[in-house]
Amino acid sequence: MGEDADVEELATRLFQMARAGQAERLCAYVDAGVPVDLHNDKGDTLLMLAAYHGHAAAVRALLERGADPSRVNDRGQTPLAGAVFKKEPEVVRALLDAGADPAEGVPSAQETARMFGHTLFLEWFAHKMN
Repeated sequence: MGEDADVEELATRLFQMARAGQAERLCAYVDAGVPVDLHNDKGDTLLMLAAYHGHAAAVRALLERGADPSRVNDRGQTPLAGAVFKKEPEVVRALLDAGADPAEGVPSAQETARMFGHTLFLEWFAHKMN
């Protein structure tokens, strides 16, 4: 029981680091063997949390370590759609550069950008898809 509690406590700290954008600390754990696509009980990965909270440096660092930019959570959301929703251009650009597909997810990043009138993101998506 003690070991499970320790693992759960570590995972909780890692998700907090992702939300806070603590790229160096977070990546030290990933470099030491924590799965880069570790996810919580809602299917949110470290990348999803860093993207949603607008931490471009953490997003880039996780992507450099192989994080999946298109992985959906349990609600069908992608990190890209989360970054569009929060209107985080640096994060959106990093995810697009890593191959994230604006048409993936429910709602997709494309649909989210249309819904909120984020024309810059729609322009970026149009260039990516051509």
